[in-house]
Amino acid sequence: MESRDVPGIVFDTAPDAIVVTGDDCVISLANRRAHDMFGYPPGVLNGVPLEDLLPEEDRASLRVQWARYLSGRRDPLSRRPRRGLRRDGRIFDVEMSLSVTSGPDGRVYVTALLRDDTAQREVARSRALLASIVQSSHDAIITTDLDGRVLSWNPGAELLYGHPASDMIGHPVDAILPAGQRADEEQVRLLVRLGARVDRYRSVRIDAKGDPVTVSALISPLLDEHGTLIGTTSITRDVSDRERAEARVQAILDAAPDAMLGVAADGEVVLVNAEAERLFGVPRYDLLHMPVPLLLPDGLPVDVPADPDAGGAPDHLADPRWATRRALRRGGELLQVDIACSSLRTDSGTVTVVVVRDVTERIAAEEERRRLREEAELQRLEARMQQTQRLESLGQLAGGIAHDFNNLLAVILNYAAFIIEDAAGSQPAVDAEQIARAARRGSDLTHQLLAFARREVIRPRPLNLNTVVTEVHQMLVRSLGEHIALAVHTTEGLPAVIADPGQLEQVLVNLAVNARDAMPTGGSLTVDTAVVEVGDDATDTAPGRYVRLRVADTGTGMPKEVIDKAFEPFFTTKPSGQGTGLGLATVYGIVTQAGGTVRIHSAAGLGTTFTILLPATEVEAQEADAEDDAAGLTGHGATVLVVEDEDALREVTCRILRRGGYTVLAAGSGDEALRLAGENPVDVLLTDVIMPGMLGKDLATAVATRRPGTRVVFMSGYAQPVLTTHGTLTADVHLIEKPFTSAELMRALHDELQVQT
Repeated sequence: MESRDVPGIVFDTAPDAIVVTGDDCVISLANRRAHDMFGYPPGVLNGVPLEDLLPEEDRASLRVQWARYLSGRRDPLSRRPRRGLRRDGRIFDVEMSLSVTSGPDGRVYVTALLRDDTAQREVARSRALLASIVQSSHDAIITTDLDGRVLSWNPGAELLYGHPASDMIGHPVDAILPAGQRADEEQVRLLVRLGARVDRYRSVRIDAKGDPVTVSALISPLLDEHGTLIGTTSITRDVSDRERAEARVQAILDAAPDAMLGVAADGEVVLVNAEAERLFGVPRYDLLHMPVPLLLPDGLPVDVPADPDAGGAPDHLADPRWATRRALRRGGELLQVDIACSSLRTDSGTVTVVVVRDVTERIAAEEERRRLREEAELQRLEARMQQTQRLESLGQLAGGIAHDFNNLLAVILNYAAFIIEDAAGSQPAVDAEQIARAARRGSDLTHQLLAFARREVIRPRPLNLNTVVTEVHQMLVRSLGEHIALAVHTTEGLPAVIADPGQLEQVLVNLAVNARDAMPTGGSLTVDTAVVEVGDDATDTAPGRYVRLRVADTGTGMPKEVIDKAFEPFFTTKPSGQGTGLGLATVYGIVTQAGGTVRIHSAAGLGTTFTILLPATEVEAQEADAEDDAAGLTGHGATVLVVEDEDALREVTCRILRRGGYTVLAAGSGDEALRLAGENPVDVLLTDVIMPGMLGKDLATAVATRRPGTRVVFMSGYAQPVLTTHGTLTADVHLIEKPFTSAELMRALHDELQVQT
């Protein structure tokens, strides 16, 4: 290589971009670095205006300043920062230096030296940012040389230690070290000088007032730009507040009513509170680092995530899930406990927080409550059984009384009717009317007693409850009086219920009379009907569809002790002689016999509401047959065999029938009746149900065998156990209940003979 080639080689290999232009600012020569910097292939820049290497918005300024530079004013463009434009359109920072020379041809040539300033600016920016971070950091950042003298002291250090930077830079850092700790700190600096990095450790420093400051320190080597160790850098943080906060947290944990454990990932206890010491009977220092299975032999619930990233929240406690486990106390005692676990992420790793609640007393209390509930349920069942037994005993008593008592009432009632009929308009007829009224009252009481005891014969049929309410409406108006306002609200489209309409009328009348007595100064009575659905949660009613009958008054109401006894027979709050105590008992008996339930809602001074639920049926309601007057009905000589063991009743029955145009045969027993039936033709057998020696049902069977086609009418005041199923009269059985009137008897026989013909 010849010496004349050296300038060209130097030009082309220079590290900075060099371009040469004439005074027209057009590039005549550009080195390799210039092509690389602006993204052009070699040789392409020759002939390109210099301003094309600048962004559009910078070119006018370049032309103005270029002219000024050529005129001799060169300082403004010397080493001037500018922006360069690459061929691909990217803009970057450059530093431009110019020089002017005259060529051999007399022309002026300008040499432009362009240096990519991006890297230098990034370095400067990074250094400025780092300096800003150091200056604005709340941590104390201190650099020292190898001899321990302070090289830098940021505002965080001034704030933490109370020494201004001017007092510390150039002086030994030992001024902030306690005397007994300087040797340890020197060992730390030695390790750093050997290349080690000392991660955060807890230490103590001294501030300008001489007070100790607890800090967390990190020490690292300080290197120059060549990587040579020139000192150490220490970053310290005041943790006094943190220690106080940790103490407050520990105090809160110790005040918690439940035992709390912090369990590390390896299964060791790393945190305990005071209640945990009491629960497990182990001191705190022994609990720490103890494996959890030694305290909770059944382990922790498996559905609690051990890591917040595995399903729990990363920065707070997850929702706890309680599980029953056993806890092992010191000495081997096992306790029943509830455990709730959740995961917490900490600086030292994931910690499972375990809350342990002693439930021994709670379980004992629950067991005691269960025992008391069982005893209460047993007592309730026993009370219900005793009530059932009382009702059964009452039913047997009522049945026994009703048979004989109704016979007597039938005699009294009909002989009184004879006197009224034969001595019409005389004083004896008036007296006989009083006798008949008393007999009818006695009959009503007997029916009430039988209805309550579920011994009364009922004739149920599908009926519309609205019809019953409507038909009894006027009767209720007359019974209540003008001082009580009656409101009736019925719901259209009610399904039918299976019940005896007469009994339902009796229910309404009894409830209305009770309401009237509870409103002596006036008030209002509301009767309404509706359809309700009873769900599975009902305790006293089977689930299903029901028709509701509700009777509500605004009377004096009933306290709880009265409600509890309201349906008991003969219980009454009325003065002596003003109540029998059978009204509500009768209501209860009728409703339950129909398969329904009755409830009382009342309070003293707030009125009373009776709610009756009757099972709904899909069967269409039947209209009641219209009854015509029994007057004028005669037997037309038909033969009736009367069988009655009570002489007086047999005699009065025969007298009614003879006066009504029947041919009468009379028998006092079943055997005598069979004899008469064998000797005489019989159209109708009229027999008592319960008789000594032979029951009426057996007699009817025997007569039908000897005289097929003979019609049968039973008469009794207590026929339910013999002629009915669950109190319901079967369709093929015709019964007239005692005590009966002559009109009722004539109607029964007439209807029976009509069926025969």
